[in-house]
Amino acid sequence: MGRSGDLPRGLVDKYKARDGAWPEDTGCPILHVDMDAFYASAEIRERPELKDVPVVVGGTGNRGVVSSANYLARTFGVRSAMPTSRARALCPKAVFIPPNFTLYSAVSAGVMAIFRDFTPLVEPLSLDEAFLDVRGALRRLRMTPGRIGEEIRARVEAEHGITCSVGVGSTKFVAKLASGLCKPDGMLVVPKTDVLAFLRPLPVSALWGVGKRTEERLVDRGLHTVADLAETPLARLRRIVGNAQAEHLHSLANGHDTRAVVPESPEKSIGAEETFEVDHHDRAVLRRELLRLSERTAASLRSRGLRGRTVSIKVRFADFSTITRARTLPLPTDVTQEIYRLACQLLEEQTPPGPVRLIGVRVEQLDDHGGAGDQLTFDEPERGWREADQAADAARAKFGGAAIKPASLLGAAPQRADVTRPRMARD
Repeated sequence: MGRSGDLPRGLVDKYKARDGAWPEDTGCPILHVDMDAFYASAEIRERPELKDVPVVVGGTGNRGVVSSANYLARTFGVRSAMPTSRARALCPKAVFIPPNFTLYSAVSAGVMAIFRDFTPLVEPLSLDEAFLDVRGALRRLRMTPGRIGEEIRARVEAEHGITCSVGVGSTKFVAKLASGLCKPDGMLVVPKTDVLAFLRPLPVSALWGVGKRTEERLVDRGLHTVADLAETPLARLRRIVGNAQAEHLHSLANGHDTRAVVPESPEKSIGAEETFEVDHHDRAVLRRELLRLSERTAASLRSRGLRGRTVSIKVRFADFSTITRARTLPLPTDVTQEIYRLACQLLEEQTPPGPVRLIGVRVEQLDDHGGAGDQLTFDEPERGWREADQAADAARAKFGGAAIKPASLLGAAPQRADVTRPRMARD
């Protein structure tokens, strides 16, 4: 759910601006900001000649899956998580681009910094979306929630060359629904007094927690809309979906959502992995890919102000057997070369030979360094890598992902089926 064409006529338009004025936003301090086709948009920013063609970001071989597709590609039925082979069949003229998570992390860091200019209460959900609680900003900046949403949209486009959609509401659930309904490049404001009127016509699939199977069970019992579910006795709903889910869905259907914006959701680890299109024996190739993954992982750490002490690698062989190896540093790091050096040691010292199908890098035992100065040790490796990383981050954010990269990565990369996004594990 989320496309306005699937909704009752006029529902979305009711909550858009009219004659320059937004619906009443008093009591609506929650914003959900979602980048539009983020990975694809970032790639098109790098290559403006792709603006008017279908663009698919993801694995470029038979083992790949789609990570992102621009809206033109979506008109052909291409969707995230779809096998690349299926996407090619649906849209053979699309341009397929392997993911560049160093670029996405750099752009994400810049976008999140814009959000924090308005409020410290920012809860990132991924690289490309976040909740904001702007209660304090209303008093400090003397701006309404709708006006803050407009300012954020304008700054994201002006400073980073991509667009975003914003939902403004009294709860996280309503704000997230609203941002999804105004994509791409839109904004909806749902007045607090209109929450039930906004929710009731929506399909049950709009409710957070309703997947395909739950939707089928509800529809089979005649519950097609949120209004149907809200009016269903809780006892009957429990028999359909179970006690816990029944109470959760019944509350949402009646406009109740007490979740607060949580700016600090502790992350346990951050990493990236990739699956090769063909299996590789050559350790030089594997080391180069470890550098590529270390660079992405370190950039993701820096974009979140995090460092980690434990570096691990994951290796999956041609027979699908998988091993992980880890080593802990004396001090936490977010430096590409330090992560890469340890990953290579793990590969050479603790990984048996054999054809490799997948390889990954992960950093664990994370903490927020909070801008603290670096602690030096007597056996500290060559200095200057952190400063180089920070300069590279700034260059990529300003000039794009191709602006700077390690020299050893300038050559042709081996065929890779898919490169997963930097993954974050949370408590």
